[in-house]
Amino acid sequence: MFKGQPKGLYALALANTGERFGYYTMLAIFMLFLQAKFGFGGAVASTIYAIFLAAVYFMPVLGGILADKIGYGKCVVTGVVVMFAGYACLSIPTAANALGIALMIGALLLISVGTGLFKGNLQVMVGNLYDDPKYSARRDSAFSLFYMAINIGAMFAPSAATAITNRFLAKAGLIYKADIPALAHQLLAGTITPENTDKLSALAAQMPGYSAPDLTSFSQYYIDHLSSSYNMGFAVACISLIVSMAIYFGFRAWFKHADVNAKQAKAGNAPVQELTPKQEKDRITALVMVFAVVIFFWMAFHQNGQSLTWFARDYTQPIASGWSRIGFNIWALALIAVSIYTLFGIFQSENTRGKLLSGLATAALWCGAIAIYRGLPSPLDIQPQLFQQFNPFFVVALTPVSMAIFSALASKGKEPSALRKIALGMLVAAGGYLIMILASMGQPSPASIQGTVSPDPVIPQWLMGTYLTLTFAELLLSPMGISFVSKVAPPKVKGLMMGLWFAATAVGNYLSSIPGLLWEKVPLWANWALLMGLCLIAAAMMFAMLKKIEAATAE
Repeated sequence: MFKGQPKGLYALALANTGERFGYYTMLAIFMLFLQAKFGFGGAVASTIYAIFLAAVYFMPVLGGILADKIGYGKCVVTGVVVMFAGYACLSIPTAANALGIALMIGALLLISVGTGLFKGNLQVMVGNLYDDPKYSARRDSAFSLFYMAINIGAMFAPSAATAITNRFLAKAGLIYKADIPALAHQLLAGTITPENTDKLSALAAQMPGYSAPDLTSFSQYYIDHLSSSYNMGFAVACISLIVSMAIYFGFRAWFKHADVNAKQAKAGNAPVQELTPKQEKDRITALVMVFAVVIFFWMAFHQNGQSLTWFARDYTQPIASGWSRIGFNIWALALIAVSIYTLFGIFQSENTRGKLLSGLATAALWCGAIAIYRGLPSPLDIQPQLFQQFNPFFVVALTPVSMAIFSALASKGKEPSALRKIALGMLVAAGGYLIMILASMGQPSPASIQGTVSPDPVIPQWLMGTYLTLTFAELLLSPMGISFVSKVAPPKVKGLMMGLWFAATAVGNYLSSIPGLLWEKVPLWANWALLMGLCLIAAAMMFAMLKKIEAATAE
């Protein structure tokens, strides 16, 4: 799995891990922040969220164009500086007024521009490592490992955001209750019903260290302190970027030779792959066809920060019992994830000593996870953003499994191409939303509960199953897509082509606001049916174009 990879892969992967940890810590609570601080409804919050995600993934186009001219490394470093400024601005507590909104929008713009300079260009450098014939056969597996490293950062992010939120709420004498932000804004706006007033009063009485003279004072106090708690979560990204850059500069010697664009390589008399105008046109056309199709996948996949988080908040039990409790403790999940790798080490080690050490490590990790599980309270209180840690956990844990499966298929000459994996990923994603349709049967519409909790919420296992299924889809599509782009993109426009891959993601992210816009207008299950249908259409389109794309990109 790790054997035979260039050292530069690990340095670049770890640098990206730190940056992604900060980004996903921010993203885990961003939608909740918008609604808690500003009182935005689902449609407005979803639109802001989708525009931000679209900008984050569109800016790599501009970053790629710039990198093709001045170099990848310069853009990566500049991107980190710009991102740092953005996260710093986002972490500043402000009033929920026009100035506060303006500062937030400015911060989001800086984060988007910085990410655009950083994200795609770092991945181009990873791909450049595998232009060396010595490593070229390991390109797909390398991007699977790189993708796994990204998700290590993402896996810890929701728990970090939750811990910070809880800590600062506790300092104010408060605890998190999912119903309070919506009820508090209703009270302050004068639209609250007598029934909801009684509900808010009962929740206020549960606060361990704060007793307000009236509900109006309590509502404003809770909103202000919950919002500032989220601000502190955003500040974590600044710290993670410092760590990321320390890794980047500390191990730059390992990948410095990959920080060369076509222009720089030609100036240094390094060999550059020459393509005919027709070959360049065919490859670019084929890539654009792939980009167009995967838009639908990203529209469906990036519901984790909005509609799936709303489902977790409004339609899922705020407690976990039985075996599901272990999924909400990040340290137990981390031990389980590492144990998958040590378990594979038993079979992949080349000597008895290595097999024995791997076996002992696996047993110790399992014992540690069991000990943590037994120490968890039952039932365990959970917060909606914690569900977002399942996707990166499954990516980290399942990467060696998927690599082993495809390696076994490759040895028999039956491994599907990267393009076929992308098409299969879309089919699997449709299955994830079939689970959501089943989970939503019999539930009231979002319009009828107005941001409060359903009277009969479902068990957490429904969302856990959905995230597992969507992760299988992601592993088939995302790392394979990045690998495919890095392999077939014409050398003169590598940065641009990688940027366009993210631009397709940007369009999908923007379209991900559609379920949010429909959230309070259609039955709950209808949103999931829309996403399922789009995934099926995209899969059909991809299978229909496979032969044409494969012919255009054949070497």
